[in-house]
Amino acid sequence: MVESNHYRFCPRCAAPLKVALHGGRERPGCASCGWVHWDNPTPVVAAVIEYEGKVLLARNVAWPPKMFALVTGFLERDESPAAAVLREVKEETGLDATQATLIGAYGFAQMNQLILGYHVAAHGTLALGAELAEVRLLEPERVRPWPLATGLALADWLRARGLPVHFLDLPSTSERNAKAAS
Repeated sequence: MVESNHYRFCPRCAAPLKVALHGGRERPGCASCGWVHWDNPTPVVAAVIEYEGKVLLARNVAWPPKMFALVTGFLERDESPAAAVLREVKEETGLDATQATLIGAYGFAQMNQLILGYHVAAHGTLALGAELAEVRLLEPERVRPWPLATGLALADWLRARGLPVHFLDLPSTSERNAKAAS
């Protein structure tokens, strides 16, 4: 059975796909034309934005009121990751920056993404884009990263500055599901 997040029919010839061994893993493929759905991770850039000496955390309009994270975005065709993160910072916060310094690369299996974390020193007037509901500016020593994906980039940035890292305790999936059901 092909998982729901995969293609069910071949995008080349429309034949039904079958799961088989391709490249050492079970993947949906087409016996008729040979097409394989590799399902490689999507590259995403994330910005640890330093603004007026503070770390800017943002809340997406689709997120719950207390959920804040780094500004993130997808790369555009023919765009370098460093250019993408500077573009995302401008689009989502209105802030200007001319340099993005790579912090590291982080797998985010839950979303099938590869996060490329950057530090961006930004300046200008803060003006939220359509994707953001609000931002918080925190002194770096008060920031508590989350123990996955973009939070790991934030933790590495804090460590590189000699600051202690105290991760947030995230509720388990079962706790989140129970809360949503009540």
